[in-house]
Amino acid sequence: MAYCAVRAAPIAPRRRHACPGRARFAQIAALLGLGVAGLITGCSVNSTDRDASRDFAEARQRMVREQLAARGIRDARVLDAMARVPRHELVPESLRSLAYEDRPLPIGLGQTISQPYIVAAMSEAVALQGEERVLEVGTGSGYQAAVLAELCREVFSIELEKELADRARADLARLGYANVQVRDGDGYRGWPEAAPFDAIVVTAAPDHVPPALVEQLAIGGRMIIPVGRALQDLLLITRTEAGIQRQHLMGVRFVPMRGEAEDPQPDAGLLGDEN
Repeated sequence: MAYCAVRAAPIAPRRRHACPGRARFAQIAALLGLGVAGLITGCSVNSTDRDASRDFAEARQRMVREQLAARGIRDARVLDAMARVPRHELVPESLRSLAYEDRPLPIGLGQTISQPYIVAAMSEAVALQGEERVLEVGTGSGYQAAVLAELCREVFSIELEKELADRARADLARLGYANVQVRDGDGYRGWPEAAPFDAIVVTAAPDHVPPALVEQLAIGGRMIIPVGRALQDLLLITRTEAGIQRQHLMGVRFVPMRGEAEDPQPDAGLLGDEN
């Protein structure tokens, strides 16, 4: 049983310039009206930042080896993406030391960032090759969106909580993910004006598969979604020319999907063949 929460390696650390010599310091200080000591202090901070970046990079590599590859994640592109995306940049600063542990972490507003294994497993299940357009329902911190952005051409991500959407949008832009669009809103009905999608990744659990999301899958498209109440099944939905196929992957625990998904939907089941 894999346990995770919904909201639920590495982009290389941003390069920092080497500290120039003391003469160059004096020249820069004169131009900026600063003291040489202040510039030297700045270089010390940069050195500390480089040490921290190296520690985080090592923690990401260990995460990939011990939490992902050792537990059956085989897609080389997924492993590479997980080894590059800076999870510590997408969690609260007070929790950065825990960023690469095998656990979900709170991100505010009662939401969490899913554990790395679940993010990797869901990313692997949709089998991205690089040119796909992907819908994510439940942006959260933006971590899953960042991983998807490493694997496909374009990501459209919807987050119900405006505060989280705004924060994720800013963080993803800061980290250079120009191929991710984030908007706040109810993801139950997807993003129809951008459909169809080659893949859909849902990071909150409705008690049924939303019909609109199935309709927005391209033929041959794949959707990974947790379905259920207290405990859920992680389902892989594939839309084919012949209809809908579904496959149970594992038991999971995500927070419930909110918004329209909470309304009674007596006829909103999913028909399809179990593989």
